[in-house]
Amino acid sequence: MQQEIQNALKILQNGGIILYPTDTIWGIGCDATNESAVQKIYDLKRRQESKSMLVLVHNDVQLEHIIKEVPDTAWDIIDLSERPTTLVLDNPQNIASNLIAKDNSLGVRVTQDSFCKRLIQQLKAPLVSTSANISGEKSPQNFNEISPDILQGVDYIVNLRQNEKAQQKSSTVIKLRNNGEVKVLRQ
Repeated sequence: MQQEIQNALKILQNGGIILYPTDTIWGIGCDATNESAVQKIYDLKRRQESKSMLVLVHNDVQLEHIIKEVPDTAWDIIDLSERPTTLVLDNPQNIASNLIAKDNSLGVRVTQDSFCKRLIQQLKAPLVSTSANISGEKSPQNFNEISPDILQGVDYIVNLRQNEKAQQKSSTVIKLRNNGEVKVLRQ
């Protein structure tokens, strides 16, 4: 695993994009502080910038670094969630501006995947994580379902868990507004 982390890290530090396994489905990722790398993902996915992408962080400290004020409810959800949960939170900071939604929010997940955690720690920046598909197409449930366009469009494919056949699920998505509003966007 360490060699794969080093390979991916080199690409990310040079503004490239990677295809990698997460604690949910396979993701396309880049350094979430690099606007030009984020744009490469939008271009590859043929996705409008108005449809923001989420980022992975490796711990609570990194979450607090990119969100000005994390609501108390967010900590409860993170602690109590039995499966991966993405929180859409207000007032992101220290992140590429083209990741921030028009309503000044950002989807963030504290990853539990050991590869992702270690990669993010060594990158010293959050990692974009968006489904490995062209916008509007079905999200692949395992590596074998990823389209050739995506496979050829990334700078590096992480060589881990490619033979897994299990059907993976996307994360639960919950929007928490600073005004107390809570809305489940995806279960």
